Order: sequence, then structure tokens, then C-alpha cells
Amino acid sequence: MNTTERLEKQELRHAKSGLGFGVVSGMTWGLSGVIMSIAFGMAPFTEGASLLVAPLVGAALHDGFAGFWVFLFNLFNGKWREYGRSLRTKPGLLVCLAAMFGGPIGMSGYMLGITLAGPSYALAITAIYPAIGAILSVVILKEKIGVRTWIGILLSIIGVAIVSWVPPDATSFPYFYAGIALAFLAAIGWGTEGVISGFGMDMVDPEVAVGIREATSFFVYLVAVIPLLLGVVGYQMLFGAFTTASIGVIAIAALLGGGSYICWYLAINKTGASRAMALNITYALWSVFFSWLLLGTQITPTLIIGGLTIVAGAVLVGANPKELINLRKV
Repeated sequence: MNTTERLEKQELRHAKSGLGFGVVSGMTWGLSGVIMSIAFGMAPFTEGASLLVAPLVGAALHDGFAGFWVFLFNLFNGKWREYGRSLRTKPGLLVCLAAMFGGPIGMSGYMLGITLAGPSYALAITAIYPAIGAILSVVILKEKIGVRTWIGILLSIIGVAIVSWVPPDATSFPYFYAGIALAFLAAIGWGTEGVISGFGMDMVDPEVAVGIREATSFFVYLVAVIPLLLGVVGYQMLFGAFTTASIGVIAIAALLGGGSYICWYLAINKTGASRAMALNITYALWSVFFSWLLLGTQITPTLIIGGLTIVAGAVLVGANPKELINLRKV
């Protein structure tokens, strides 16, 4: 075997490992959402607060723990000094701005959607965020998108309609359609985050950027969202969670969520952004499996068909399917 062949085999192994990280990123994000729904069924999140309080406090705790886990990861990798250096740059500040949309808007809608519509439905709806990002790129950045992308956007919209067509048991989720609307808000927040962070992520170490993103989101929840929207009740639930078993469940969900982000960025680095997105977006389907496995959620035909349609649409938005299967182009 000559040097060129050895180098090619090494690069292919690198790309294949990226595919593995992409699969894990989708799996862990789907599982994280299901575990968060378990936490919402525990004290203090079930103790008579309004519908807003538990999901917003849960979102704050999730991002706080995720930021902590990612910081530990960066600490052991010797990257902790990059936090301060990155925050003194324009790209680092853009990551913070993106976090405002991805955290307080995206995560709040996501957690409210999980609470009101159930994790499998909420995660399926949020999976349209690449389509939202593509539309925002046209409006904000004046980018031109091709026929394939428009077909992907149309498929994503059709998938949302299919998923929303038949709600689950009305007694378990009486505010199902409100949850679907809030999950759609999460997709808008994450799509906007993607458009803004695209300017900053190229100049900031991805793993450090994830840490800054999670920490910024938690800080905004702590000093703005909770006091302005929830008041004292919000802080009571936040601190009360640390005295119950639910805090351990949230910490596990956040570990999976933070790990999902890191695996996604590793997949982008090793196998390309389009392949990484195509594998990450399968969280819409993983959430259905884990909801059935852990919560006993009924898997309806509309949920499966709609989820598959959304994933197919998201893949078309982000990549040419012919290029996804050719690892030699990585």
C-alpha cells in the first residue's frame, strides 16, 4: 500500500467516525427531551404552579447544567482559557447573541412544547429548524436558495401538518395545539440561532462556543426571564429543585444535551456539516422510540409518517442527498 492509499484510508476512517458522532448526537438529543419530560412529572414541577413556571425553570436548569458539563469537558481538554479570549472578540459576542435566540426563545418553546404536547410531538416539530433557518437566510442575508431547498421546506411544512393532524389523548395533553405552536417557536429560535452563529462559529472553537452558548442562556434565564416572567415563584421552584430527586434527572438530561452538541460539532469537523445535520436531525425519530420505551407513548401512524417527512425535508434543506453517501468527498 502506497502513501496515497494509506492517507485515503485514514481520511475515510476519520469521516466514518464522524458519522458515528452524528448518530450519537441525534440519539442523545432525542433521549434528553424524553428524560426532561420525566423530570417535569416530579416535584417541585408538579406542585401547583402555572403552566409557564415548570418549563421555563426546567429550561434554565437544563442549560445551566449543560454549560457546567461542557465546561468540565473543556477544562480537561485544556480549553478553559479560550472562554475569556473568545468573549473579547466579535465572533464570541455573536455566539452570545445567537444564544439569546437558541436559549430563552428556543429552549423555552422547546420545554413548553414538551410539557404541553409531549416529547415525541414537540421534538418532531422542532426538527423543522433547518427550514426556518433557510427562510431567514433569504430574508435577512438575501441569500438565494435552489429548488431542492424549497422542496425540503415544503416537505417540512407538510410533515408538521401530518404530525399535528391527530393529537394524543386529550386528557393527558389538553393544551396539545398550544404545545405544537410553542415547539414551532423553538424552531424559529433555533433557526435564527443558526443564522447568527454562522458568523461566529467559524472563528471560535466549536466546543468552547457550545460552552459559551449554554452559559449565556443560563445567565439570561437567571437575571431576565425568571424575574420578569415568573417572579419569586420561579426562584422558589429553581432552588426547590435542588432539594428533590428531579435535579438529578435534569442533570442527566443536560449531560445528554451538552454531549449531543459536542458530538454534533465533532461530526461537522470529521464528516462535513451537511452529513452531520442529516444525522443530528434524526432526533425527531429517536424521541418517538424513547417516548415509547420509557413513557409508554402510543406511536401513531401520523407521528411516524410526519416525523419521517420532516427529517426528509430537513435533509433536503441542508444537503444534496447524492453527496451525503460519498465519503470520499469529505
